[in-house]
Amino acid sequence: MQIFNVQGMTCGHCVKAVTNAIKTDDPSADVQIDLAKGEVRVQSVLGNDRLIGLIEGEGYSAQLA
Repeated sequence: MQIFNVQGMTCGHCVKAVTNAIKTDDPSADVQIDLAKGEVRVQSVLGNDRLIGLIEGEGYSAQLA
């Protein structure tokens, strides 16, 4: 399980955008998002750099927790 701190997520649309971006690259990924904590938890075969790139591609700032 990889955990990322993500800034800029504020609503359900944000959750859907980040989840869809990750699942497009890895359909079997398990994505859990906690808006209150600004945290994205991902179980995926993708590497940290790729996951950060996908999250940032949606317009959010992300870093490994």
